Amino acid sequence: MEAIANWKNTCEDFAVEFEVIPPINLDEEIDERKRRILNGLAVIDEQLEENQKILDELNTEIDRLTNHADGIDYMVAVASGVLTGMVDIIFVEDFSLDKANDWGNRKTNNFIIKMAQKNGYKGNDLQGAVKFLEDKYHIAADKVTNKFGGARQHHIRDFSHHPTPIGLLFSLLTQFTNRVYGTDTAGFFQVVELQKDDMILIGKNFHEKITFGLINWFFHMVSDMAGSTSSISKGNVGTGLPGPLVSLLKEISALPIFRKLNDKGNKEFSVWISKLFNGTLLGKKFDLRTEIGILHQLGKQAVPVIINECIVRGFYFVRRFFMELRDNHIREVSELGNVNWQNTLPFKNRTVIRMLTISTGTMTVIDLADAAIEAAIKSGGVGPAFVANMLVKVNFVGVGRFAIAVGTDIKMGVKRSKLRNERIVAMNEYIFLLNGKMFYKQAEMWIAAESVRETIEEAYVLMEKTAELYARAYSDMKLDLKRIGTYVPNIEKKNKDLLEEMNDILKWGK
Repeated sequence: MEAIANWKNTCEDFAVEFEVIPPINLDEEIDERKRRILNGLAVIDEQLEENQKILDELNTEIDRLTNHADGIDYMVAVASGVLTGMVDIIFVEDFSLDKANDWGNRKTNNFIIKMAQKNGYKGNDLQGAVKFLEDKYHIAADKVTNKFGGARQHHIRDFSHHPTPIGLLFSLLTQFTNRVYGTDTAGFFQVVELQKDDMILIGKNFHEKITFGLINWFFHMVSDMAGSTSSISKGNVGTGLPGPLVSLLKEISALPIFRKLNDKGNKEFSVWISKLFNGTLLGKKFDLRTEIGILHQLGKQAVPVIINECIVRGFYFVRRFFMELRDNHIREVSELGNVNWQNTLPFKNRTVIRMLTISTGTMTVIDLADAAIEAAIKSGGVGPAFVANMLVKVNFVGVGRFAIAVGTDIKMGVKRSKLRNERIVAMNEYIFLLNGKMFYKQAEMWIAAESVRETIEEAYVLMEKTAELYARAYSDMKLDLKRIGTYVPNIEKKNKDLLEEMNDILKWGK
């Protein structure tokens, strides 16, 4: 009985020690929070991927705009400049308007004769070819020649006599408006109405207007290149047509922005263009034939410039190609697919531009030094004729190419600085997004920790229930033992210590 009393006390103590706590169900709340975290992470990952693309593009462009030239590149660039500078000194002739005029006259005269022959002219002389084209292809603008300064001036002042796309536009405009457009004596824009008798050269329908405005205009320009038939018959160089450069300058001079007038009330810029065309400014006519000759001379000056381009760009390609072979450990032709050809292209990167800047600069310095020395010798020192003698020896194509190279180099540097600032902004945004992703991950970790706490609480409740069941089972076993002792009195007699031993076993198990 004492043992049973002790057992009851133990059970009561056990029941008091384990307090039953109802489980907390946070599944729905946790699922909603997880969903929001996963959505946030998905958005940030998408933004990070887009930001990485922007950073990759910026890095590629910045690398292209970065000069990676080394000592070998600079040495080759200087050597190329020296070589092409010597080619310019030895093989390129001095610039000359006389030579330009002569060459332009020959080419123009041959072109006029060939065009006339293609249109049915049977002769082989310039005067006959010009007359043939003049008689066959008239234009309406010639009816108002006197309104635009007569035979000497109307080719420059009448815009439809300009052998340019703008000249063609005004020729077609005359067909559809019955007006001729150009400038007056003072250089202001002028519109002249065609008289009734002059309308014979205006098309009656759309097809005729296009024919007169385009076909007749083109062949009439060809006939006017060498001047009129009368001037050719006298052995004189005719008025000719203004070239594209002079035509453009004359058209621009009629714009309202050029308002400065000289003492006679004429636009100074317009008068300057007219003098350039007539030959009173430079002492030589600057017409289409002169411009053609100048282009020919500039073509000769371009030879050393082209050689320099080939040397520099060729060296860049070959060296970068072998660097690719070395870096990619290429030993067979079949492995050439591993070459990054973009790294070998000698175009649109600052390294090759810097090499060209150095090479063209070297060539220009040599050219200018030679021109200055020869001009000083020819003019007997630095005198009034020094500048003129020096200019005719300068390679203007080389100077222009050097200016373009310098401008391109500077432009790439400015663009690179701008892109680097953009990269800083993109990197800051990338870091900001990474911080956001880290915060989401931390939130996810805390939810996981909360889930663990919930699991522990559930295990704790389960342990309480298990202990309670164990106590009940122990109590039932004690009662059963007692009943066994009551109904089997012989057990205690034969086994006096059986109940105590079993009780001890149960206590040990507890």
